[in-house]
This record gives sequence, C-alpha cells and structure tokens, in this order.
Amino acid sequence: MARKATPDDVDAICMSLPEVELGISWGDRPTYKVPTGPKGKGFLLYRMPHKTAIDPESGEMYDDLIVIITPTEHDKIMLVEDERTPFFTIPHFDGFNAVLVQLSRLGEVDRDELAEIITDAWATRAPKRLSKAYFAERDG
Repeated sequence: MARKATPDDVDAICMSLPEVELGISWGDRPTYKVPTGPKGKGFLLYRMPHKTAIDPESGEMYDDLIVIITPTEHDKIMLVEDERTPFFTIPHFDGFNAVLVQLSRLGEVDRDELAEIITDAWATRAPKRLSKAYFAERDG
C-alpha cells in the first residue's frame, strides 16, 4: 500500500526533478522553478493568505495553501472534481491551469499520486528537451 503524502514530500519531490531550484515569486513567495530564462518558470508556489481564498467552514483565509500548475484545464477539472482528493480551485484562478491544496490535507493523497501531479506540473513548465530527456530516462 502506498504511503500517504506529507508536507515534507513537496520539497523532496520538487527537488528530485531535473534543474529545479527553489526561488521566489509574487514578491516573496517560495516557488519551485525550472530554468527557462533569467527568472525561470514556477510550477509550484506556496501561496500567502489572501481574501480570495477563504475556508468556507471557518470564514478565515487559508494559511497553508500551495498552488500546483496543471498541464491543461481538463487536468485541473479532473483533480478538482475527484471527491477522493483535497484539490480545489477558487474564482481567482478561473482561466488559469492550476489547483490549490492545503498542506494540512496532503495526507488525503498517496505520495505517488502527489509525485505524479507535481511531475506533470514540472513538465508543463520545463523546456521540452529537458522534459523529454527526463521521461525517456525514467520510463526507459
């Protein structure tokens, strides 16, 4: 049986992917990026609490969200509509291929599933040559 994901897995998975660096974006938010130019492209961001993301039960701003890029709108919808997973979206992300998840709820998914979602996010932002080489070696 697969192990449940933990917040520590986010860093381990991201940093296991080729050429990933932990940088910042949106001012000061920790963001995992791949090199695509001077600033790189982020594929996973630790989101600061914001009035656009309110916990419907408590009425408080979420304070432990990460944003994970999805390859397509379809992938986003599949994650959000799967009642077995804690992934969701907010109106602020309408038209943007990404899902949100609370770090405190990562245990609701298996580590392997989280790794697949993060790897897909990385591949969406990585240079094509890098992504192709990674999957050829991994799946080889």
